[in-house]
Amino acid sequence: MAETKPAEIQLQIQLDDQLANGAYINMALVNHTETEFTLDFIYVQPQQPKATVRSRIITNPKHMKRLLSAIQDNLAKFEARFGTIEVSDPGNPIH
Repeated sequence: MAETKPAEIQLQIQLDDQLANGAYINMALVNHTETEFTLDFIYVQPQQPKATVRSRIITNPKHMKRLLSAIQDNLAKFEARFGTIEVSDPGNPIH
């Protein structure tokens, strides 16, 4: 008896106008528990004592690892095309 493959579902992703504009961030905080990671994307204005969280993403460890892999892959492709990105403070690569 031949196996039948389930029909492939094509995912359609919606992006509303406000999200499509994006949000500039210059700082990120990453925290975790045993079951999830929380990423806060923050905008810090120069010479200001307050910062604004522009977006918070909560995800599971497996997805976080896939996200990290995708970011590393894209960063490597970017640097191969445009050159190495120099970070002013190697001990704190987030901002």
